[in-house]
Amino acid sequence: MVTHVPAEAQGDERGALLAFIEEQRGGIRRALLGLTEEQAASRPSASELSLSGLLKHAAEVEQGWIARAKQEPPAIKRDETNWHETFQLVDGESVESQLAYWEKVAAETEAYIRSVPSLDDTFPLPNDPWFPPEGRVSVRWLCLHLIRETARHAGHADIIRESLDGATAFELVAKEQGASWG
Repeated sequence: MVTHVPAEAQGDERGALLAFIEEQRGGIRRALLGLTEEQAASRPSASELSLSGLLKHAAEVEQGWIARAKQEPPAIKRDETNWHETFQLVDGESVESQLAYWEKVAAETEAYIRSVPSLDDTFPLPNDPWFPPEGRVSVRWLCLHLIRETARHAGHADIIRESLDGATAFELVAKEQGASWG
């Protein structure tokens, strides 16, 4: 999992944006290292957030934004009747299945971002009350939004993981790489 984003190749803005998205995905994935399904689903704070719920939410949100950019419907339609399910595993879903789904979504994100003629290309925002009427955003905006959204939840994941067992991001990275801090 990426923990440092190296400088991009000269002029590779797409590569830089995609690398930062991947770095933030790693923060959420890392928080799940070594946990059972029960630990990943637990909510150790005043929040209703769990690590498995954050994982599912981040994957769904990323897929939904790429679908919108392609002007396709999101794979999973969410509304007020099922919005809560974006933050919890249901119907046999597991951390493993959600990680596999996110891997597929990440590959689709990279393929789409690399395929658009320009990061300046735009697409319409959904007709939802929290977006401006007839609003449009660029593919560059989309990348920056995915970085922000994923980073926000990676921070939540850090706090939840530390609340579960005291493990911090540095310790989890060291463990993953077979090193020790001390």
